[in-house]
Amino acid sequence: MWLPLNYLLIEALERYHHFYGDAFTMEFPTGSGVRMNLSEIAAELSRRLVTLFLPNGGGRRPALGMEARFVNDPHWQGLLWFHEYFHGDTGQGLGADHQTGWTALVAELIEKESRE
Repeated sequence: MWLPLNYLLIEALERYHHFYGDAFTMEFPTGSGVRMNLSEIAAELSRRLVTLFLPNGGGRRPALGMEARFVNDPHWQGLLWFHEYFHGDTGQGLGADHQTGWTALVAELIEKESRE
């Protein structure tokens, strides 16, 4: 999964929602039977991207994989690595790390979520 492409998709869904409004809905996720408007789909996709960087119940951040030092070592606990891309099933960061140029777009999604 490449974060910049997902970011562009979220932005496009928000713009299409501005045009079509709440009446236009789609099934999301596919096969679920749940219908959402485009703004709601964009918000859900955004939430999913943001959760890659948030600690889960066990203190692990999916983007950091199974690295114990990010959970157990106080010198590493607050560090976030922005990888080039992410595993589609686990969310673990892959490729080059410290890709703050593109992957830092998640900060925009976090800010947007905090305003709503």
